[in-house]
Amino acid sequence: MRKQTVDMKKLYLFLILAVGVLAATAQEVIKVNYKGAKPTINDLAWAYLSSDAGDDGDCIDESLHAAKYAYGQYRKGQPLGDEYRVTVDNKNGYALVEAIDAEEGYTLKVEMCYWNEADGKHKLFACSVAFFKNGVYDPGQFDGLSFMRYNNATRTMSYCDAPGFDARYATDEGHLLSYALPRSGKDIVVTTWHPTGPTMKTLKWDGRRFKY
Repeated sequence: MRKQTVDMKKLYLFLILAVGVLAATAQEVIKVNYKGAKPTINDLAWAYLSSDAGDDGDCIDESLHAAKYAYGQYRKGQPLGDEYRVTVDNKNGYALVEAIDAEEGYTLKVEMCYWNEADGKHKLFACSVAFFKNGVYDPGQFDGLSFMRYNNATRTMSYCDAPGFDARYATDEGHLLSYALPRSGKDIVVTTWHPTGPTMKTLKWDGRRFKY
């Protein structure tokens, strides 16, 4: 059992790096391959997680392997085991990869979703990485929120700034901030983790940007 715990900690490190490193090292422009008239969140999420893969389909950085592995297993209909959960809601444009160590109380959540922009030509894609211990936000080095803009004409995604707000990771007072992406609705919930307990605010989507 102890060996399993050690392996899970390595797994969490891999998963944290899997998404965080993408923001620094992945391709600036990501091609999205899909069938049909438009991409689903499954297509966008897989393109994002696979963006640092080599020609043979393997990850250049082994730290990307765990996240890509879990999502790849899901896409192939293969079992994930008790350590992983993958949720893909194409209807609502939402996907979630979780790694769980019930014994140690750790949960890593990698959320992805998209919004249709008001111009009808782009989609805004987001990925939020948040690490919790016993339900309390306990971030690693690469926790945070990243955005990409998908171009309908070119079928590509490019990194962009958070539209309408500063995606900060702590308040001026030093309180940690985490971001929950919407599975229902269109708004992002921002949680401030005070010593006395968390408080939440909502970033509302207007078709172009987010506003408090």
